[in-house]
Amino acid sequence: MLRTLAIIVALVAASLGGYMLSEALYSTARTTPARAGSQPETIDAPGRIEPGSGEFHLGAAILGQVAEIPVKVNDVVEESELLIRLDDEEARARLASAEAHEGLSRRERDAQRPTAGREDVTKEEDEVYTAERELIGARFELDAALAAEHKGELSNQQLAAARKRLADAQERVERERLAYAQAQAKSNLPTPNQFESALTAARAEVALAGTLLDKTRIRAPIGGTVFEVDTRRGEIVTPEEPLVVMGDMSVVRVKAEIDDGDVAKIGIGQKAVVRSINSPNVNFEGTVTSLAPSLGPPRIIPRGPLRPSDIEVREITIEIKDPERQLKPGMRVDALFKL
Repeated sequence: MLRTLAIIVALVAASLGGYMLSEALYSTARTTPARAGSQPETIDAPGRIEPGSGEFHLGAAILGQVAEIPVKVNDVVEESELLIRLDDEEARARLASAEAHEGLSRRERDAQRPTAGREDVTKEEDEVYTAERELIGARFELDAALAAEHKGELSNQQLAAARKRLADAQERVERERLAYAQAQAKSNLPTPNQFESALTAARAEVALAGTLLDKTRIRAPIGGTVFEVDTRRGEIVTPEEPLVVMGDMSVVRVKAEIDDGDVAKIGIGQKAVVRSINSPNVNFEGTVTSLAPSLGPPRIIPRGPLRPSDIEVREITIEIKDPERQLKPGMRVDALFKL
């Protein structure tokens, strides 16, 4: 009995000794204090690779059925390029109906004597409507141009011309809306007659129908790489679900987490070395570009058991150089800082 008890005590002592040694090694790996004649203090922070732009999780603005997916995973897309098109037959029909109603209302207004004192408002309202119609046309023209360029069927000059037409249309809309607001701001402006009011309401319906049609398109907010496409043609999708994940990988960054005990030792502009088990012989140079304003629980699960020191961390952003594009979004890495 005594012998058995002695064996149990010895095993418990060995286990505690191993845990304390493991804890000491872990603490040494996380922060190695400088000693006389030794290497400088080093901090090791776990992190993950992200595109420099961050990840864009894009979904539909409305409930609809996927009609077209012109891109696939790993495609490099340009800003405003069409990623997914929902079925738009109903939206196109609504727009056509609204435009027909607007045309009828405009003819009725023009057949009447205009309200005295509202000439400037009437003129600017017409200009705004024309500019908005041009903008919708230019946006869909660019959709077609980007799709053709993606297939190699369009020159860079033609694509640039389509982009310029869209930019010019956007500038005109802003300019005409400002002029319209200024015309409406004049004092003692007479009330519009029933035909002018009916035309204004008809044009509002056209604007709503145009917005609905535009919501059947999911476009790239920036130029970048498609990481995920989580839908198929024919599926019914809702606004709550992300359908495409993308980002700009021309610049890569690391989201790393510093233990609360080392927070004061890291600042913006500090240099770092980033290492990945996927590229064991490569040191990626980086610079700290931002620090989270507050501490919080870790989101990157460390390799090994959780420690008491893992309760609170500060997230930092490190911009790194990766000219060979070896690092991919989501990769686990370690950021090393020499102090």
